[in-house]
Amino acid sequence: MNRVLEVKELKKIYKNGRGVSDISFDIGQGEVIGLLGPNGSGKTTIMKSITGLLRVDKGEINICGINVSDDFEVAIINVGCLIETPSFIGNLSCYNNLKMVSKYYSNIEFDRIDQVLNMTGLSKYKNDKVKNFSLGMKQRLAIAMAIYQKPKLIILDEPANGLDIEGAKELRKLISMLSKEFMISFLISSHQIFEIEMLCDKILIIRDGKIIDTCIVNNVTSSNMSLEDYFMERINLN
Repeated sequence: MNRVLEVKELKKIYKNGRGVSDISFDIGQGEVIGLLGPNGSGKTTIMKSITGLLRVDKGEINICGINVSDDFEVAIINVGCLIETPSFIGNLSCYNNLKMVSKYYSNIEFDRIDQVLNMTGLSKYKNDKVKNFSLGMKQRLAIAMAIYQKPKLIILDEPANGLDIEGAKELRKLISMLSKEFMISFLISSHQIFEIEMLCDKILIIRDGKIIDTCIVNNVTSSNMSLEDYFMERINLN
């Protein structure tokens, strides 16, 4: 399986002594990998470090074989991300919000807007103002923006946070479709075990800025142990 992301010995420590260290993992094409851990465990720091939103203290990050330190702009074009709260212009339509995003990518044909609207199930809402969208529809639009430039990897920080049951289910279907049909890889953070179990192929359990365990979701769920019990056992063992 082709590696879309390689992270080696990543370290980022803040002035208060918190942060992450010795973070190493990789993601293959079409894989959905989850970062699971308590609030403050370092999940968002890892994601921000990969996307260049934080300057790391140490480590190597390769995206599609390109070292981020050597050629950040070429590497990061392969990544779409949704970290923290997505930004939209509420008085503009769904289509026009994407049109604004398109101006950053002169090398992509303009009909890509309609393609991503179709992929995310927003075509029938393309002329509706975003300020009237539900939270679930806004998350869909955020993902449409993230996949506009045809990335190989999408990074999502707590994507189901605040969604109702229907919205969370639709989000899971969208991520599954993008990973299976378009072979887009995902790195998803959450502290909600149920969402991670439903979304991910593999889970990295994070505590106090370190990866304390890695597991294949199917291997855990096919045993007599729930993923929740597995997580609590690993947290308490380490």
